Amino acid sequence: MFIWHYIYIFMSAREWEEMSTPFEKPQIIAHLQRSLNYTVFDSKWIPCSAKFVCLGNYARGTGVMQIYEVEHGEVKLIKEIEKAKPIKCGTFGASSLQQRHIATGDFDGNLNIWNLEVPDVSVYSVKAHKEIVNSIDGVGGLGIGDGAPEIVTGSRDGTVKVWDPRQKDSPVANMEPGEGEAKRDCWTVAFGHAFNDQDRCVCAGYDNGDIKLFDLRNMSLRWETNIRNGVCHVEFDRKDINMNKLVATSLEGKFHVFDMRTQHPTKGFDSVSEKAHKSTIWQVRHLPQNRDIFMTAGGAGNLHLWKYEYPAQRSKKDSDEVDMGVAGTVTLLQNVTLSTQPIASLDWSPDKQGLCVCSAFDQSVRVLIVTKLNRV
Repeated sequence: MFIWHYIYIFMSAREWEEMSTPFEKPQIIAHLQRSLNYTVFDSKWIPCSAKFVCLGNYARGTGVMQIYEVEHGEVKLIKEIEKAKPIKCGTFGASSLQQRHIATGDFDGNLNIWNLEVPDVSVYSVKAHKEIVNSIDGVGGLGIGDGAPEIVTGSRDGTVKVWDPRQKDSPVANMEPGEGEAKRDCWTVAFGHAFNDQDRCVCAGYDNGDIKLFDLRNMSLRWETNIRNGVCHVEFDRKDINMNKLVATSLEGKFHVFDMRTQHPTKGFDSVSEKAHKSTIWQVRHLPQNRDIFMTAGGAGNLHLWKYEYPAQRSKKDSDEVDMGVAGTVTLLQNVTLSTQPIASLDWSPDKQGLCVCSAFDQSVRVLIVTKLNRV
């Protein structure tokens, strides 16, 4: 079994904050860096540990899963497993804290679940899609959210499917284009609204700018909009509460924050948009310890740290006395350029505030420390 070390970076609160004593606003510090011999598409912290997983593909066309540990100021390779197909994405969201199994989607449309203590053979495997699994998310695990553990996958084949790891072969929900509708490449999926054991939503973003919100309880399309640019990533600020905020990132450097508390019957959810830079925003990740702070990862190798401020009133009446939402404002807290290549993945540590891992297409993975988050 793994021995889960906590001595790596768990400084005292005073030492953690003093790393940026001369500065008043948060600082993004590149703490450690490791070069890789393959293209890395995703990186994820292993919950309750000092370890993270990198997923990607070798130049020879096979997949790779590597487990690293941060210890004594170094990033050490613990385990490396080669797989038949390149691995595109992963999530721990449907696993218990005791098991910490990672679910992955690969280039051949397969969904696999791996026990990282014995990762040679998957503990669950299904041919989920006809084409590459672009995005994956999980819910009902890690002590977050209510209801059954479920995994959602989005694919180039245009479908969004929800899977129960306890049920083999068939999805519990399948959202696909209707007859006569054009098939769009689904780039991103995310769970939300899992605040009890019955309610749950999935948000999906597509290459043509479509955003669709699926209500899994009623098995219906609850809301849709279009942001006029390919949707690279969507994420709710938290999965385990009544829908609060949703961030959607896009090509050409723009992101949108939707206030999800009030849905107008015709206008939908109100939003605020921000132009971070001119390049693609590959990912957005909310700080687990503060849902109003989030970081975006850009195509120019940069990271931007943002804070959302709520308006004085989150809803108002329209001319017909119908409630409609009111979006807040977004403030840039800090930004940093780490690479000349796009930063394709980003993941906050669920255990240590301000600690995160990111990977870029320069074939490297970096461990970052973001300081002074408590003072924002």
